[in-house]
Amino acid sequence: MISPILYNCPPSGNCYKVRLFCSLAKIPLDIIDVDLAVGAHKAPPFTAFNPWQQVPVLQDGQTVIWDSQAILVYLAEKYGRTEWWPAEPTARARVVEWLSVSVNEIQHGPADARLVKKFDYPLRYDDALAASTRTLSVINQHLACHVWLAGEQRPTLADCAAYPYLALAPEGGISLDAFPALRQWLSRVEALPGYISVNT
Repeated sequence: MISPILYNCPPSGNCYKVRLFCSLAKIPLDIIDVDLAVGAHKAPPFTAFNPWQQVPVLQDGQTVIWDSQAILVYLAEKYGRTEWWPAEPTARARVVEWLSVSVNEIQHGPADARLVKKFDYPLRYDDALAASTRTLSVINQHLACHVWLAGEQRPTLADCAAYPYLALAPEGGISLDAFPALRQWLSRVEALPGYISVNT
């Protein structure tokens, strides 16, 4: 069986969440790095994969999926990882809630702050900082009462989706010192068998 191909950029948290999930769930994956610095993501061959000219992109035979959340769901469905992507309606809805948080509140808070500080993106840092404070406070409060984001017994796609930009928040000048429950959750993720760091 030919493994899916992930078109990847190593520093990207959105690419990392796919690599992390596949490592935790033991899903085979071939990785091709896309050199964003030279504009490879804007070249016609890549644009044919993703008209938004963004990574990650997954190619699985004739199937091409872009958007990290969609890729997580596709891989969990294809490989039958129902422990990560539950079929029961309420449990699945809880996971989807956090997939949404990952691309909204987390993206426009800690992720945007990292884009400014680490990559000099032309975004308003003060806005990202204010959004981060609220987002991290809400997540910390949630994790003070829950072991995992969407499930009590074990991690799900929710944890894979949210982890990267929360763990990388300090690269955006965001301290996690005031959020002990969040830090404990980060440690739980990092203790999972198969965990890999963003630099792996």
